[in-house]
Amino acid sequence: MNAADHVVLVEVDDHVATVTLNRPQARNALNRATSHALWDAIAAAGEDPEVSVVIVTGADPAFCAGIDLREVAGQVPPSAPPRAAGEPGPGREANGLFRFFPVIDKPVIGAINGAAVTGGLEVALQCTFLVASERARFADTHARVGIMPGGGITVGLARSAGLRQAVELSLTGNFLTAADALRLGLVNHVVAHEDLLPFARQLAGDIAGNDQDAVRALLRHYRRLAGAASLDEAHLLEGLMAETWLPGTSQVAGRREDVIARGRAQSRPG
Repeated sequence: MNAADHVVLVEVDDHVATVTLNRPQARNALNRATSHALWDAIAAAGEDPEVSVVIVTGADPAFCAGIDLREVAGQVPPSAPPRAAGEPGPGREANGLFRFFPVIDKPVIGAINGAAVTGGLEVALQCTFLVASERARFADTHARVGIMPGGGITVGLARSAGLRQAVELSLTGNFLTAADALRLGLVNHVVAHEDLLPFARQLAGDIAGNDQDAVRALLRHYRRLAGAASLDEAHLLEGLMAETWLPGTSQVAGRREDVIARGRAQSRPG
């Protein structure tokens, strides 16, 4: 079986798992088989003790064009049988959010290589943070198609880009360039297309090189902050995290020289 037979590819190297949506002929649209494979790949990375960080990207030219509407409409046969009730897989959680992949205790970096549209943008927004190729484009086309979003796009856009910008994007269906997305805070970085994966892997390596107990505790904390009702509650959550951090969990003394050397290297001009 060759790579073209796999709708999702997984490569693990130096504690980083790169998960690639691999239906380029369909612009990586999520049919049932691809949705299941994406869920399973990230779940497996979450369980793998050799993986510290996950990168999600797409096979060029697109990141993800959203849900495969031809399969939904019955124009093509189902690509996989539905999963049984209670079996792990994509679905709606008790809080109402439809999750395209499971929440794991490791960061998931979205490396947006091309168009991330509607459901594809929802997949991107469920990542921990995003880096984008200069070729990346972002759009919510639910209103153009005449359907309502259900994968968290309105919440994720409002949180990332601001409420008024999110409303405009959803009501117009207009596309954002990578530069627009950076200006609005939707993505953290924009890089040349050929540099996207090397750059994402460098960030992933920076994370993987840190104390993983600390990384996972901070990630859990930031997720709790997203549900905090006020700034005071957010401060209380941080205080609780700090006061309950067990001495000795982080090997501070042993890592001190590495921390200093890395800080100096990243502080040098150029």
